[in-house]
Amino acid sequence: MHISVIGTGYVGLVSGAGLADFGMKVTCVDIDEGKIKKLKKGEIPFYEPGLEELVRKNLKAKRLDFTTDFAKAVKNSLVIFICVGTPSLPDGSADLSQIREVALKLAEVIDEYKVIVTKSTVPVGTNRWMKDLINKHKKTEAAIDVISNPEFLREGNAVEDFMHPDRVIIGGESAYAIAIIKDIYRPLYLAETPFIITNLETAELIKYASNAFLATKITFINEMANFCEKVGADVTLVAKGMGLDPRIGSKFLNPGPGFGGSCFPKDVKALIHQGKLLSSPLKILEAVIEVNEKQKLRVISKLENFLGELKNKVIAILGLSFKPNTSDVRESPALTVVPKLLELGAKVRVYDPVAMKEFREAMKDLPIEYAQSAEEALKEAHAMVILTEWNEFRFLDLTQIKKLMKSPVLIDMRNIYEPEVVKKLGFSYSGIGRS
Repeated sequence: MHISVIGTGYVGLVSGAGLADFGMKVTCVDIDEGKIKKLKKGEIPFYEPGLEELVRKNLKAKRLDFTTDFAKAVKNSLVIFICVGTPSLPDGSADLSQIREVALKLAEVIDEYKVIVTKSTVPVGTNRWMKDLINKHKKTEAAIDVISNPEFLREGNAVEDFMHPDRVIIGGESAYAIAIIKDIYRPLYLAETPFIITNLETAELIKYASNAFLATKITFINEMANFCEKVGADVTLVAKGMGLDPRIGSKFLNPGPGFGGSCFPKDVKALIHQGKLLSSPLKILEAVIEVNEKQKLRVISKLENFLGELKNKVIAILGLSFKPNTSDVRESPALTVVPKLLELGAKVRVYDPVAMKEFREAMKDLPIEYAQSAEEALKEAHAMVILTEWNEFRFLDLTQIKKLMKSPVLIDMRNIYEPEVVKKLGFSYSGIGRS
């Protein structure tokens, strides 16, 4: 079966390489010629463990190809997967301009039956709107079916999530089109992966509801962490005690400096926006966004508790990506913390194992010093702040680092160190939710 994947970001590239590994003939399409040239050589434009190997393997097997020729790729394919971005607009709604652009381009070139599959995260009703848009503008009488097949890929674990998902959601109205998609995912069906077959609207909402609930869970434990600091409790044990209840579970109960990334913030905001439009306000989610933004700045008050005024203090930030094992800095806590520190007159030195380039581009011309190692970042620093729990930060030589720093202050926003151990080494320590 020939498949086209429109868009070569995280979702498109992982999905394309994964489908090729299932045995499909896959052509990934993008408008960026430079990006396509690199992908043809097996060069990946972002950091994602295992993806380069998967792409190179399927390029070599000639099951995977990359092109800028949209029309040719679509005409040669029975199934077209749409994997373009739907970022937030200023009002919180999802920007569907890329979806619209792809739909109109499909209408121009479709001349025989096609199954169009939306993997992009889109508001409820988008797939039905897109189908109507294509049918209105298409040049022939060729029939189309539209399927909602949302992705559930975690950055840093995306390849594993695609190859071994915990569920596959297929939303559609045509039994024939649904059967085609089930056939594409046959390796997962044989591995007894749960399949949920439903209508378009339900499939769309499953994705939003899942991300909104996980964001809520993170925000809840962050609020509990802040409360723990007031009453003398330890949030790590509170979370462990909660997580042992099978109705709650232990995942996403790790307190931190707030959630970020390309999914949770924009999806929660989009759901809130749609709720308002439909006169069905989502008050819990509105609170989630408000609390999360405040959580990102908790580090500032912690620094001020130890250092007083932050003007001219050197603050070393370790971790710029929103989570480990990715170079993605979208909505990262560091994007909020660093400008605030600069606003308060601090001197900021940063380090991340893989996200330095992306962070520099996001921060443009701000006066930030970029170090080449954690040790370089910490030299003569008044405090170190851990914002991302990269493994290499778990095993720092704190005895040596104490000698490098001007004052041994450690703000551990991921609770990767034991307070008693760090304090015995002579550090002033503050985790999150640990009194």
